[in-house]
Amino acid sequence: MYVIVGLLEKEQDKLFNAAAFVGPDGLIGKYRKNHLPFLGVDRFMDHGDKPFEVYHTPIGNIGMQIYYDIIFPESSRVLTLLGADVLVLPTNFPRGRGERISTYVVSSRAIENKVHVVSADRIGTERGSSFAGLSKIVNASGDILALASDDRDEIIYGEVDVESTRQKHVTVVPGEYELDYLEDRRRELYGVITQPVRDV
Repeated sequence: MYVIVGLLEKEQDKLFNAAAFVGPDGLIGKYRKNHLPFLGVDRFMDHGDKPFEVYHTPIGNIGMQIYYDIIFPESSRVLTLLGADVLVLPTNFPRGRGERISTYVVSSRAIENKVHVVSADRIGTERGSSFAGLSKIVNASGDILALASDDRDEIIYGEVDVESTRQKHVTVVPGEYELDYLEDRRRELYGVITQPVRDV
């Protein structure tokens, strides 16, 4: 079994919102949340200090994000370019906003990168904040394979083909209708993405 668990990680005088990736032989890797909203515990966290990384395992190439990271399409794209087959997103989507993120953004990241996405959200209420639930498994075509409720603890299942994510060139009608999710990018047009807002 392979498990990704969210936690707070302390290292010397720093504190990170983190996720640990554990397999049958122990710790495979970890991720420290890079994008921090001014919200909840993240107000007191340090930004992740490592680049995005993809972990190569017998079940596929796994990339991790946490909650707010999924809002930034660059995060998912970087993990895709690094070879991810599956993006895993432990999250605390709040009720009221989280439903839209789960419904639209999570599925969009799967479609635009042709990768599988697994999103795990909590339910219930803590310290006055309620959570949206709606954990889901989306395949690389954007099909929802499993969707949890918004008010019950559940385990959901979905079967994905990791090989399908590695064929970024899609031929619908040879010579007439073909798409390439990576090669069709126009990288020369995207430089503004990494510039500070005040310079744009």
